[in-house]
Order: sequence, then structure tokens, then C-alpha cells
Amino acid sequence: MNNSTAGMPGTAAQLQRMENQLTDLNARIARLALALGVPLDTEHDVQAALTSLQPPVIAIERRMTADRRGASRGGSDRRRGASRLELRGLLVLRYGTELRLVEQVGVASTRRVLHAVEQRLEHQGFEPGADGVHLDRPAGTA
Repeated sequence: MNNSTAGMPGTAAQLQRMENQLTDLNARIARLALALGVPLDTEHDVQAALTSLQPPVIAIERRMTADRRGASRGGSDRRRGASRLELRGLLVLRYGTELRLVEQVGVASTRRVLHAVEQRLEHQGFEPGADGVHLDRPAGTA
């Protein structure tokens, strides 16, 4: 178990499992946001991402044309749209995971787990807040 999770209520194994899950989840969120150029610098950015990450409409589906070579190339747009939907889904999943953790172990322990996750992400090379989690800033500030 990580030193940052020592002494928390709840089982050590449960807290370590949640820390590992949140680290993996937040790393994927950060990677997708960076790749898509979606800012997650403020709570407003995160809210905007949740409401605006819809895939672009593809006018002509290549699979539906008789000559697939003649249709516009939508593969890149489709992948980008799928990545945007994945990012949105992961943000929602993280919110639910954090809410469940608060219900199980309390706010103080959850905050310690989130700090440990942030430290692990920084160790992996991510800037603080790259995943949209801003622990040391008041809500709505950059």
C-alpha cells in the first residue's frame, strides 16, 4: 500500500484498489484530452467537455456507398468522434467512482486517495490537473 493511503478508514486493499483504478482512469482521461486538444484546466472546462463532446455528423457513411473509394474519408472523423465519446464517458465514470468512494470511506479519505492519484500521475509525467482534477484550487479557477 502507498504511504499516502496509510491510516485511512476502510480496508487497505479496498483503498489501494480504488487508487489504482482512479490512477488508470485519470491517466486515460489525460491522454485523451491531450490528444483531442480538449482543455480540462478548470471546472468550467470539465463541464463544457461533458456537455459538448459529441461526435461530428458524417454526411456520407463510406460503408453505405456502392464505391467506397468515391465517398469522403470519414475514418479519421469517426475515430476522433469515438475518442470524444470515450472521454465524455470516462469523465462521467470518474465522477461516479469518486462519489462511491466518498460514500464508502468519507470525504477526508477520498481526498487523500485523490492526492495519491495526482502524485502517481505526476510521476508518470502528467502536469497537475491534466486529467481535469483540481485538488488544490478553488472551484472555477485556473
